[in-house]
Amino acid sequence: MKYHFQSSIYIISLFICLSSCSKKATWEPLFNGQDFSNFEKLNGDAEYRIENNMIVGESMLGTPNTFLATKEKYGDFILEFEVWVDTSLNSGVQIRSISNPKIKSGRVHGYQVEIESSPRKWAGGIYDEARRGWLYPLTDNPEGRQAFKSNNWNKYRIEAIGSEIKTWVNGIQCANLIDNMTSEGIIGLQVHSISKKRHEGKLVRWKNLRILTKDVKKHRQPSESHAAIINTNNIGL
Repeated sequence: MKYHFQSSIYIISLFICLSSCSKKATWEPLFNGQDFSNFEKLNGDAEYRIENNMIVGESMLGTPNTFLATKEKYGDFILEFEVWVDTSLNSGVQIRSISNPKIKSGRVHGYQVEIESSPRKWAGGIYDEARRGWLYPLTDNPEGRQAFKSNNWNKYRIEAIGSEIKTWVNGIQCANLIDNMTSEGIIGLQVHSISKKRHEGKLVRWKNLRILTKDVKKHRQPSESHAAIINTNNIGL
């Protein structure tokens, strides 16, 4: 009787452990902290360098938007990172984006999650770089507009699963977009072009970049009701 009782306890404990382990997210580093072997620089000449395991991008006058892009393409994923940007510099992270010499002469285009500290406060919104423009500004999300903190590290979470793209900044949901124009593509860290000499040498820093590509549906974060879904006119293209 004692043996059967102990066996039952063991089986139950094993089941709980296996259930718990199966739910654990398997994150992978997007950046190895040592070199850019998994990346390539596209479109512009702004500088990217590595400092203390961080990626640092520096603005440069006379060059177009510059992207440090993954060589690998990603479809469904959850991406998390922390970012610090100088207040006068605009930036963003491209997801499911395209750079093909036969299309737009290789111009990077596609979904971009906004990084900015301008008075409009649209950080975490979704812009369609070099294609359709703003898809999800934060005009109707007052809470989301307050999520980004200037002169601080800000934590981003991006979920791209199926036709849904959702973003969070510092734990506050900013965007909730349904759009299936592009289902796969590169991820790119942007240093925006500048037009004024006084904006040269401004920095954007990224750290703790990690990506989840397995069992992503199991690790969705619940959406807030205030972040209304925008259904664009390009569904099915």
